[in-house]
This record gives sequence, C-alpha cells and structure tokens, in this order.
Amino acid sequence: MPTTRLLTDTFNRFFESEKSGAILLVIATAISVAFTNSVFGNDYLAFWQSEFLGLTIGHWINDGLMAIFFLMIGLELERELYVGELSIVRNALLPTFAAFGGTLVPALIHYGFNAELPTQAGIGIPMATDIAFAMGALALLGARIPPALKVFVVAFAVIDDLIAIIMIALFYTDNVALPELAGSLAVFVGLLCLNRIFRIASLPMYLLGGVLMWIFMLKSGVHATAAGVMLAFAIPFWSRSEQEPSPSHQLENFLHKPVAFLVLPLFALANTGIVFGTNWALELTGPNSLGVILGLVIGKPLGVALVSAMAVTIGICTLPTDVRWRHLIGAGMLGGIGFTISIFITNLAFGEQAELVNASKIAVFTASLMAGVIGLIWLRFFCEHTENKE
Repeated sequence: MPTTRLLTDTFNRFFESEKSGAILLVIATAISVAFTNSVFGNDYLAFWQSEFLGLTIGHWINDGLMAIFFLMIGLELERELYVGELSIVRNALLPTFAAFGGTLVPALIHYGFNAELPTQAGIGIPMATDIAFAMGALALLGARIPPALKVFVVAFAVIDDLIAIIMIALFYTDNVALPELAGSLAVFVGLLCLNRIFRIASLPMYLLGGVLMWIFMLKSGVHATAAGVMLAFAIPFWSRSEQEPSPSHQLENFLHKPVAFLVLPLFALANTGIVFGTNWALELTGPNSLGVILGLVIGKPLGVALVSAMAVTIGICTLPTDVRWRHLIGAGMLGGIGFTISIFITNLAFGEQAELVNASKIAVFTASLMAGVIGLIWLRFFCEHTENKE
C-alpha cells in the first residue's frame, strides 16, 4: 500500500498562512476594483501616486514592501534547497522541469501573438505563478489532494518565482548606474563574508546590511526587489534542531504573517485598480491580452505537463508518491493563477502606458480567475479522495 509523505510542521504552518493570505488578497482586490470603478475612483488612484519621502506611495509598496516579499521567497527557496523538496536532486528535478515548462510555453504563446509589436515587452506577464492563490485553491480541496502534490506545487511555484525574479533583473531594468550597482554587490559580498568566513549569526546585522543593499539597488536602476532575494541567500541557514533555529528560519517564520496579511494586500490595493470601461471586454481580444490569457490558462498546464512527461519518460525523474498525472495537470492549471507577480511585471513592462497597463491587468485578472476555476473543477472531479496521514 503506497504511503504518503508526511508534511512537516513548518510546511503546515506555511500552508495555513498561504491559505489565509489568499482569502485576504481576494478581499483587497475586490475593494480596489470596487473603489476604482466608483465615484471615488480618481481620488483612489491619485492617492497611490501621492508622494511620501521622495517616492510615491505606490513606489514604496512596489519597490519597498515587495522587496520584503521577495526576501521571503528567497528564504523559502533557501530552505527548500537545504532541507526541503529541492535538497534531494532527484526530488528537485521534477518541479524544476515543471517550472521551466510552465514559464517557457506561456512566454512562447505571448511572443507568438506579440512578436515585433510594442506589446512584446509583456512576454514575462504570463510566466508567473501566484503561490498564495495556488496554495489557497489547493486548501479548498482538502483531503482530495495528496500531501506530496502540495509540496510539489510549493517547489514548482518557488522555482517559477525565481525565474520571474531573474527575468525582472535581466529584462526589465533600464539605465543601470554601475557605481550604485557595484555598491550593492559590495554590501552583498560583505554579508556573505560575515556568514561564510566569520560565522556571525546576528540577524540585525544582516537586516541593516540588507537595507543598505536595497538603497544602493534602488539608486542603481536595477529593480530594488532583487536586493530582497540576494539578502535571503546571505543570511545564515542551518538545519539543526528546532530548539536552535537559524537566523534564516527565524526571519522566514516572522515574515509569513506580515507578508500574507500586510504586504500582499497592500500590493493588491495599490495595483489592482482596474478600470472596467465600456469596451473592456473588447480589449481582451488584443494581441497582448490574448497572449496573457492563453499563456496562463493554456500555456501553463501544457508546459508543466509536456516538459514533466518528457523528463519522466526519459528517466531523469519520477512522479512523487501518490501523485498521478491528473494531479500534475491540475497543478499546472492552478499554476495559471499569475496575479501578484504577473501584475508586478505588467507595471514594469508598460510603465506609464496607463491604458495598456489597465488592459493587461484585466487580462491577468480574467486569466487567473479562469485558471483557478478550471483547476479546481479538474482536481475536484478527476482526482480521487485521499486520506492524509499524520
């Protein structure tokens, strides 16, 4: 009789946090859309553009608070690499292949619709997966989902986010100021030395260095959220007993609730101010919108399934315990919920082009809703009930 992989307490706490965060994210999005399309719409949108300490409130959220979000993503990835699903090469290969397929195929679909057009810059929009919404959707299915699938989705989504971070750093950065970038890299190297050479475990020292690194990165022109990921890999990590948690463990556990209940809801309030004009449905037929919708709804599950099947067929990796192909296809469908990172990349891709940003957000909103509903229906009716073993 097959046995299911037991989930650790850390993962269970993470899962519960993501589930609750997804609910709050939905509420924040609904509030934002409602205000934007009300008589208070102009004032609501203007509020996020008002200046505070040299930056707009929207910039503080997108460049500042989202750096904290990416810091947590980096810490999660570090944990997975050391002691989680990604620490064993054979286990890490399948979600890695799935993530590459789930980013490459949507990008190719978007490129097919937008090659040589001004909207080609939106190629990164359908590549992302919103881990909070994906995990929240899985939570709705309860015992129908094998625990190993939840672990697979976390690993796949984290690698997916890492690819998105690399995309942002390489392709959505203009006019790099090399001295400031060098300063940020110098701080990063200094933090690595504190960790690897001097074995200093004082978390406040790393956080102060992280703030300095973020300031340099912001001034360099490279998106400041990259500093969050870099900081994550500079902070000491060890896998000794729960009674002696590493600074990385401490910070990750501390950040889960602020990110889920403050950072992401504020991001949604500031960035999902979607204006549904009289022709909003017609805008969904434009090349960029079609690339986003088809990339997320069709490209994601297609890429995840095809590349994973290739890897399993040639013997590079195997399916996790109790996970069947129908589970993996459903996970790919839920991977089409791009939302947070997709909207984030939309802002970077189209900048001040307000109408194009708005149309792209409508496409992301529509595609994410479709992907979530289709994925839930698929997993609900095509996956048998399973008993979670504690």
